[in-house]
Amino acid sequence: DVVLEIDWQGALQVRRTFPDAVSVFILPPPPVLEELERRLRGRGQDSEEAIQRRLRAAREEIGHVAEFDYVIINKDFEEARRDLAALVRATRLTLARQTSRHPEIFST
Repeated sequence: DVVLEIDWQGALQVRRTFPDAVSVFILPPPPVLEELERRLRGRGQDSEEAIQRRLRAAREEIGHVAEFDYVIINKDFEEARRDLAALVRATRLTLARQTSRHPEIFST
């Protein structure tokens, strides 16, 4: 399994190269942009200009959520982590992947 943390453009390139790739969009909880701004300000690491730039970029990113297979709402980190692990496990069990991993079982 390979997990990539990339933007929507990178995800598009991956899907073009690997059409069977599973894509997951991770969102902060609603209200999404307000929560993202709260988190950015809470870190105390970015200038106002950097925060505004990141919020504009986030609006652009969120506009592409419908292009992804799954969406995880990161309200609670542990729950989001479990959701991601569940997606990885379930994806391993699709017929196509099981056939590829265990051809000896499915060749009959």
